[in-house]
Amino acid sequence: MEHISYKTKGTCSVKIDFDIDSENKIHNVVFTGGCNGNLKAISKLIEGQDADWVANTLEGNTCGYKPTSCADQLSKAIKQK
Repeated sequence: MEHISYKTKGTCSVKIDFDIDSENKIHNVVFTGGCNGNLKAISKLIEGQDADWVANTLEGNTCGYKPTSCADQLSKAIKQK
């Protein structure tokens, strides 16, 4: 299992940690900072999902006036692997 720790840019969360297993499934997503309840929900919803599907689904999601979001940053973190 590969562990990824990603420093976010332009969001209230400052870091995202997660694991990707040998079958490209995402696990143990933890956001540091940000909207606690919403980010816990995202983590639960994507647990065990295909990492590429998660990245493509969340890519481009924005938050209010910001050009990115915590979900979009997760997409970027997955795609950098």
